[in-house]
Amino acid sequence: MRALAAAEIEGTWATVLTPFTENDSLDLGTLSDELDAIVAARPAGMYTHGTAGEFFNQTDDEWDAVVAMVAERSAAASLPFQLGASHSSPITALGRVRRARALEPSAIQVTLPDWLPLSRDEIRRTIEGFAHAADGVGLVLYNPPHAKNLLGAAQLDELCSEFPAIVGVKMADGDAAWYASMQAVFERVSVFVPGHHLATGLQHGARGAYSNVACLHPAGAVYWGKRSITDPEWGLGVERQIARFLDAAIAPLIARGYPNVTLDKTLAAAGGHLGDVSRVRWPHPTATTEEIARVRELAFHMLPEFLQPAEN
Repeated sequence: MRALAAAEIEGTWATVLTPFTENDSLDLGTLSDELDAIVAARPAGMYTHGTAGEFFNQTDDEWDAVVAMVAERSAAASLPFQLGASHSSPITALGRVRRARALEPSAIQVTLPDWLPLSRDEIRRTIEGFAHAADGVGLVLYNPPHAKNLLGAAQLDELCSEFPAIVGVKMADGDAAWYASMQAVFERVSVFVPGHHLATGLQHGARGAYSNVACLHPAGAVYWGKRSITDPEWGLGVERQIARFLDAAIAPLIARGYPNVTLDKTLAAAGGHLGDVSRVRWPHPTATTEEIARVRELAFHMLPEFLQPAEN
């Protein structure tokens, strides 16, 4: 598939949640069903091995199996796809970038290796190595809030200026001052914000979301994102509905210490559109049947606008 330029990376992208069986084995049969459901929702694209894809807890053989299936299905459906090549080990990440490149993705997502905090020069050498290995396929830099090197607007602008291989950034957003500080970065690359902040992000220069709420309802997330462009006030209204739902349904799980991967897989299990992808691999927790049922009930009552495509 053709590599995408920064201006072409936009919209709602669906994450591939890596499914595991009860004995923690990779479940390729469920993965196949999940990919069918994502393709049917027609997002702007799909991507592998973000946090919810559990890139940090897979062998290279398992990683290879997942990305190979995603590449094959995406090509067959003419759906853009990005491959996550992140790892805490720089050498392992570099190898994943090389193998991802061979599958001709639309872009390759990377994090800065995080066993040790990196100096400015180490960050530059890391990006330089990834860019060389990607060999013409653009890099999307994933900089989550828990990263050891949190990159501010000035540092991102400097990196994006120095390395044209960076075509996108995936990160948490902030308040109005944060959006103002990021305008130079918005002009250089495609900046994606969290899925539940998509309507706000679109109004301030963001290009889309690698969407957590697409886990709950892929088609609903796609519809919300598209309509938020033409009807921003409606989009902001749905965003407020989503915020209230997350406060009621997901905040209690956060208070119990559940990590983000568990939260996203719980949303997917509650939505029921992606198959049996709820299990999180050891040593991380999986939500209980009762917790998933509560999230499902709250979604049904609190997100009528977001879930409306399910009735069409």
